[in-house]
Amino acid sequence: MANELDKILIKYDQPDFVERLTEIRAAVVRGTHLVGEKEQQLDTILDEVGRRGDEAVVEFTEKFDDVKLTPEQFRISEAELNDAHKTIDIKLLESIRQSIKNVKEYQLKIFVSNDKNFKSTGIKYTPIKRIGICVPGASAPLPSTVIMTAVPAQVAGVEEIVVVSPPRYKGSIHPVILATCRELKINEVYRIGGAQAVLAIAKGTKTIRNVDKIVGPGNQWVQMAKKKVLGLVGIDSIAGPSEVLIIANDKANPAWVAADMLSQTEHDPGSAVLFTDSDRLANMVLRELEQQVLQLDRAAQTKKCLIDFSRVVVFQNIEHTIKYANIFAAEHLQIQCGEESRAIADKIKNAGAIFIGDYSPVAVGDYWAGPSHTLPTGTSARFFSALTSNDFVKSISIIEYDKEKLAESAEDIIRLAQAEGLDAHAKSVKIRQQG
Repeated sequence: MANELDKILIKYDQPDFVERLTEIRAAVVRGTHLVGEKEQQLDTILDEVGRRGDEAVVEFTEKFDDVKLTPEQFRISEAELNDAHKTIDIKLLESIRQSIKNVKEYQLKIFVSNDKNFKSTGIKYTPIKRIGICVPGASAPLPSTVIMTAVPAQVAGVEEIVVVSPPRYKGSIHPVILATCRELKINEVYRIGGAQAVLAIAKGTKTIRNVDKIVGPGNQWVQMAKKKVLGLVGIDSIAGPSEVLIIANDKANPAWVAADMLSQTEHDPGSAVLFTDSDRLANMVLRELEQQVLQLDRAAQTKKCLIDFSRVVVFQNIEHTIKYANIFAAEHLQIQCGEESRAIADKIKNAGAIFIGDYSPVAVGDYWAGPSHTLPTGTSARFFSALTSNDFVKSISIIEYDKEKLAESAEDIIRLAQAEGLDAHAKSVKIRQQG
């Protein structure tokens, strides 16, 4: 008997196979753009905050979050941070502490911490002084977002970290978020969110000092606001809805594959795509999806995401799955192909993070393993990377020539400057050859 989810199956022998693949890739890219009236509304928000500062932030916080604050109430007090830390479930706090430890150890291992000096040239690294972190005001608290953005910055030596999050929990920020901030010794936390918060920390207001870089996830409004302020500040990337692409063969466990797909589509919106060369696995995964989705708390929304933004795709061979995986450039790429998993991973050029083998679900990366879960989405892994401690340092080029070294190169430098018609450049070298 046909099931509603059967429509998400695509097979290589269908005449419209490539067209349907292109459609689902376009659907995955969706979500970050604002057009028409929404884009005009975003521009209005940014313009108003730019002109009126705190007054506009108050206005938009009441309009979009239904919370009326004064500018003096934006910042979470020391007492609120301490209270949240004292009252958090001790077992949860222990898990948060271990997650922080894991992330810190990993970020230290990959950190480009040493200056490099060569004859006459070199490079030095300096941390960004002040950064802002956007933490979504989801229906459930997201302490992992704080950990995965703040810890890499701390490893890099960032002195000042600002957290903004909308007041969606009883007119404030969820205590678990606040407790995590306190555990990380982050004391500058503001109960504001949305595009208004992005511009407030990018430009600064009377009550909020501007930052140098903004990182973190958020909805369309937050991401498009980050794009608009790029240049005024740095940003990490423009992140859209969560997504996973799974490459699996007939050695994969269909129940596990289905569970991994549902773990992303429950984000609502979220996308999950399976690439396989096995008809048998594809059909078994479809049956598992049908059964497992009914067991979820948000079954209706998750099923809609499966139908709208997810697919089970059967290719002629595994090499084709690799080819299209590199085209899709997924945020999360899981490979469940038994002993072939590592070899397949070696052929992947574009992905935010690769999860190799049956026992590496995305949740391990979301909370525990060490790499940040702040990843490029919507095929932007072609040119963006996962957030790391190295994203919070700037490199400064060092050039130190002595008289002899300049003399060796003077004629060539002068010749190049003159070819570009920059006479003063050439003379700045010539004058040093005359003394």
